[in-house]
Amino acid sequence: MGQGTPGGMGKQGGAGDRKPGDGADKKDKKFEPPAAPSRVGRKQRKQKGAEAAARLPNVAPLSKCRLRLLKLERVKDYLLMEEEFVAAQERLRPQEDKAEEDRSKVDDLRGTPMSVGSLEEIIDESHAIVSSSVGPEYYVGILSFVDKDQLEPGCSILMHNKVLSVVGILQDEVDPMVSVMKVEKAPLESYADIGGLDAQIQEIKEAVELPLTHPELYEDIGIRPPKGVILYGEPGTGKTLLAKAVANSTSATFLRVVGSELIQKYLGDGPKLVRELFRVADELSPSIVFIDEIDAVGTKRYDAHSGGEREIQRTMLELLNQLDGFDSRGDVKVILATNRIESLDPALLRPGRIDRKIEFPLPDIKTRRRIFQIHTSKMTLADDVNLEEFVMTKDEFSGADIKAICTEAGLLALRERRMKVRVSIYP
Repeated sequence: MGQGTPGGMGKQGGAGDRKPGDGADKKDKKFEPPAAPSRVGRKQRKQKGAEAAARLPNVAPLSKCRLRLLKLERVKDYLLMEEEFVAAQERLRPQEDKAEEDRSKVDDLRGTPMSVGSLEEIIDESHAIVSSSVGPEYYVGILSFVDKDQLEPGCSILMHNKVLSVVGILQDEVDPMVSVMKVEKAPLESYADIGGLDAQIQEIKEAVELPLTHPELYEDIGIRPPKGVILYGEPGTGKTLLAKAVANSTSATFLRVVGSELIQKYLGDGPKLVRELFRVADELSPSIVFIDEIDAVGTKRYDAHSGGEREIQRTMLELLNQLDGFDSRGDVKVILATNRIESLDPALLRPGRIDRKIEFPLPDIKTRRRIFQIHTSKMTLADDVNLEEFVMTKDEFSGADIKAICTEAGLLALRERRMKVRVSIYP
């Protein structure tokens, strides 16, 4: 018994020394690794005092944060611009709506379609006399929105289709046909491409080119330079070719028109086109006006029995007035060309209008040889080709006929798959 008591008491005492819950806490708690140190390296000493307590830590933003800040600033700037644009649109929208409403009212007043006419005379601030190509003259009103400072007699205007009042002004007064007549690109033909005709070239230089380039020479002599020349002769003798060479060699504005283009359908359109042609030539001076086939409008006058014939004669009278009228032509030279000079009106050919008549005869032997050399210079001829046989022939060839012979010979050589032109190929 004595031995059992201490042992029993030891067990009780040991059990009594344990704290409640120790076994359960050890069993539930898992292993946790220690936290990573906040900094690596030498331990920094802690500063003591009020300054250390009030000091803020230094924060250095990363580059990613900096880029994000810049991006947000750009977005902010864009939103501010958009806000200003929207505010401006809201402020200007009433003005745009009003302007659109005013334009629609003006279009309603003008009507559709509008007629094109000519202003003959201005009576007062709100009335004028107008005319159209298909009707008489009318006394009409001028609407208030028309710019009256630009109105002048002879200008092209827009008229209401019913009451014919003036509702607008055509800004571009140049006739589209006259714009087409202007030669923008100079022809490739030059004086070197003309066989013979040395006397004709000299005469046209003295009458057309020299007055435009050196007018002081004529003033020193005490004469007035010629106003125009006429080229006449057989077909194919080089009249149009010489006019192309003049256009190639001069720096003046070159206007080309065919006589048949001056004949228009409606009454008064032909004379109006002639006036417009010389007006544009005067604005673009120095200039040269070349009228080919002048016999289409310049025939002799006679008693006409139809409206078309009378219109042609009125067109010719306007041409006579423009050549030698009250107004001086200045630096505008005229070149006419025709095959039938005997059919032209004598008033058109008198001195003062056409000061020099240049005849183009059929080529002689020397001129034929020169024309053959020009047209065969780029051709490959065989050794048996003798051009003198064609030059000395008794047939009367024009320059166009000689060119046709050379072209036909080249076509026949091409048919036979030859690169050289043989004498048997020549027709």
